Amino acid sequence: MAKKTKTVFECASCGYESPKWEGKCPSCNSWNTFIEEKKFKSGDKSEARSAIISGSTKKQKPKRAIPIDEVETGKTVRLVSVDDELNRVLGGGVVAGSVILVGGQPGVGKSTLLLQLALKNKVRLLYVSGEESEEQIKLRANRIGADNKECFLFTNINTEEIIKEAQSLAPEILIIDSIQTLSSPLVESIPGSISQIRECAYELQRFAKETGVAIFIIGHITKDGNIAGPKILEHIVDTVLQFEGDVNYAYRVLRTTKNRFGSTDEIGIYEMLQTGLRMVTNPSELFLRQGDHNLSGSAIAATLEGLRPMLIEVQALVSTAVYGTPQRSSTGFDLRRLSMLLAVLEKRGGFAFGHNDIFLNIAGGIKVNDPSIDLSIAAALLSSLEDTPIEEGVCFAGEIGLSGEVRSVNRLEQRIQEADRLAFKTMFVSKFNLKGLDPKKYNLEIVPIGKVEELYQYLFV
Repeated sequence: MAKKTKTVFECASCGYESPKWEGKCPSCNSWNTFIEEKKFKSGDKSEARSAIISGSTKKQKPKRAIPIDEVETGKTVRLVSVDDELNRVLGGGVVAGSVILVGGQPGVGKSTLLLQLALKNKVRLLYVSGEESEEQIKLRANRIGADNKECFLFTNINTEEIIKEAQSLAPEILIIDSIQTLSSPLVESIPGSISQIRECAYELQRFAKETGVAIFIIGHITKDGNIAGPKILEHIVDTVLQFEGDVNYAYRVLRTTKNRFGSTDEIGIYEMLQTGLRMVTNPSELFLRQGDHNLSGSAIAATLEGLRPMLIEVQALVSTAVYGTPQRSSTGFDLRRLSMLLAVLEKRGGFAFGHNDIFLNIAGGIKVNDPSIDLSIAAALLSSLEDTPIEEGVCFAGEIGLSGEVRSVNRLEQRIQEADRLAFKTMFVSKFNLKGLDPKKYNLEIVPIGKVEELYQYLFV
């Protein structure tokens, strides 16, 4: 049958098709998201897709609807890898038949992370690369130093050939590097186009669900930080992981933005070394102050990422404004929340910050959204304003409200245990957190405060 070609414009966010280019998508109201695509009509695509995945022309027995109480749940198993950080982020391990999308900036370590998964876990695994040759992958494997004789390499971008190779090897895990390089024979457009990414993702998803093979897919990101391709790609997969890191720092953070089989609050922390990624079991070792000098403007916060407590250093600099308008700069913390804290300190505590330049930094380059570090930020600001250092062995955990009260935080006992484990002597907390708490269980002193002005009295008077 002759192929008929037509040109359409497709929205990269929602997949809406239009015969002409439009500035604003009428479906999702996004601006400048229409991309020109060529469509080819050549038979029934659904039947062709089924033939690719099943590998034969045999008709499968049609399924029927069953009551929900007849569904067996004990068959879902997890593959627990040797990477404890990855297990934590995924909710306890890799679920069989799941599709996991890993996104991140170029050079952050996405391929290294999954190559370590392939080499250090003694399971049958197929690593498919459309970006590197076998020799290049082997060179990275030699640098990592691990070896897995059940790890197979396959350099191909055709999804039909990839699925056939996976059917013959029957691996437990299939790794795709990357989805933007794959090409489906059902869509005649260049790899990386919206239609190609969507079709390749559909084929891989159906293969995973029918065979029980867990699939890891590496995805490129755009300049805005979003995963390249249609937004529907993130809806198709079961889990979306974001691998973050700054090129100026050695640490990497693996976050979950979507997880059908676990929590989205957990993070995994790695350190990039010459031999690959090292799991960081004690995150506080990366983010606490380095050096023996106790300087003003520095405070330690007891924060929580998911279920993991860790101590981080907050640095603040308050200086006289050189120009007419004072500067406000924040790294790793929301600038609008910093402005709110400054307004509370000035209104409720009477501290003059209005004519000063304010610079705030979370040491180590980590980004924190936990409001419990408000108290440590206030302490660092006051310390820099008075040019008086805070005593060694003091940490803080408390949220500051608009009326100047110090509000309670969740999971305070885990924060106290982490500070106690690292030999801290004093911890400032909200007095509203003391209900049901036994301070005698810990070696450090717990100081309860109710208002932000009390913090100044304890530290600098």
